[in-house]
Amino acid sequence: MRTLDLSPLYRSAIGFDRMASLLNTVSQAETKQPSYPPYNIVLTGDDTYRITMAVAGFAEAELDLQVEQNLLTVAGKKSENSEPKEYLYQGIAERGFERRFQLADHVRVENAQLENGLLHIDLVREIPEAMKPRKIEIGSGKLLNQN
Repeated sequence: MRTLDLSPLYRSAIGFDRMASLLNTVSQAETKQPSYPPYNIVLTGDDTYRITMAVAGFAEAELDLQVEQNLLTVAGKKSENSEPKEYLYQGIAERGFERRFQLADHVRVENAQLENGLLHIDLVREIPEAMKPRKIEIGSGKLLNQN
């Protein structure tokens, strides 16, 4: 496993200790990340994203989406069927799952919909006005109201 030395980042950047911690967490979790259910993350606009998860066989009532701080958790739990089935071949997984997505600051979940076995989760990044770039005027250096 590769370790990253982020000390040069601390010399030239202020307030990025949280980002460095996230990078470290991601690098450690890469090998532990489950592959079920499969998903895509698509950039749909300048500040809009869509997560699409393949959740075939799950009903809306069996899916749970929660956002807490900057963590989106998608969980699926199959309801217990009282009728046992005898499969000749079972290619569709019916096991429960929990998948977590770390959201960047100012990203919120706009909506979610289940369509044709795919769960679509739309995300929007809304940067507050105070954090948007602004132009700073440079003064002439002359002192006003000198007597």
